[in-house]
Amino acid sequence: MTEYRIPARLNPFQRRMYEHLVEYKWNVLKVKEPGVWEHPKQKGTFVPYDTMFPENLRHHLYPLYRPVVDIFRSPRDPRYAFKLHPMAVHMASSQVACANLFLPLMVKPKTAAEVLSSIKTDMAEIATDRLDSGFAVEFWNDFDVIPKPGKGLLNDHNKRAGTDADIAVAYRDKDGVLCLWLIEHKLTEAEFTTCGGYRSDKNENKSRCMAAESVVSNPDTCHYHSACRYEYWNITLANRNVFPLAGVGAASCPFMGGMNQLWRNQLLATAIEASPDWPYERVFFSVVHHPGNEYLNDSMRGFKDLLGTKDRFFWFTSDRVVESALGSDDEETRAWAEWYRELYRPVPSPTKG
Repeated sequence: MTEYRIPARLNPFQRRMYEHLVEYKWNVLKVKEPGVWEHPKQKGTFVPYDTMFPENLRHHLYPLYRPVVDIFRSPRDPRYAFKLHPMAVHMASSQVACANLFLPLMVKPKTAAEVLSSIKTDMAEIATDRLDSGFAVEFWNDFDVIPKPGKGLLNDHNKRAGTDADIAVAYRDKDGVLCLWLIEHKLTEAEFTTCGGYRSDKNENKSRCMAAESVVSNPDTCHYHSACRYEYWNITLANRNVFPLAGVGAASCPFMGGMNQLWRNQLLATAIEASPDWPYERVFFSVVHHPGNEYLNDSMRGFKDLLGTKDRFFWFTSDRVVESALGSDDEETRAWAEWYRELYRPVPSPTKG
């Protein structure tokens, strides 16, 4: 029986994916050597992992699809340059997986619209005059709208952190309306990012997070609002049609757990659509995830239940993009779809939102 140097604490889906990705690394990429990761609680202790790449190979950005390596490294519009995630050296990197799913399409705008309109059914064409030829990785600002965005619309962006969409797609719908689609990508993650304000050591009164009703009536009780001066609650309370927050009552703040990341991305979408300075008339937020990863469903369903304008949020599985691409007239697109399917090996258990 093959032994894999992978984390011990994995759910069944993660274990299957990690084992498959290690086999792909060994047998397709021909890389047997493990990478190492410094133990977060034991500085100077390095743990070997078969899912990671050794230092001398990390510049190759495996398993990124080879034809999009250059545009991933250097966007055509340098204003949309972005930072690599620390875990981009991992076979299960969600940042790399997102690039693998979308960049081979986005470099061909006509094909991208044909493929993605099977999911975003109002899409007519990619708006190549917006963003970086119609898209942006790690999106948080349209630099044609705000050339010097500071901390951004949510006032939470800095060199270390901030809310962004894994990819944004600008498009025109069938009525010619300019729209923006923000997408969060998940591969093996079992949950979305939880509330940093609640987890912060500087939040010395975490008990105040346990009563949602009091937070809604007095946002100063939220660490994000009172200490960080983020715009989260200002945008939430100014858009009660989107966030009615009906019936939160005495329960804990609904955004303490995995719904926090969903909330922040929806806030970004809401702020863009509400701003008179931004040209996008409709802004949508979606999650795309691996079809075998059902661990995210509770948070997505719970979040959608909280929303008033439910059409602005939905989720879909990556195999729907691939299946649509396999029907493309473009030979290169079909070849990419076959490659992607082999790498991430979809499990047929799709969910819809």
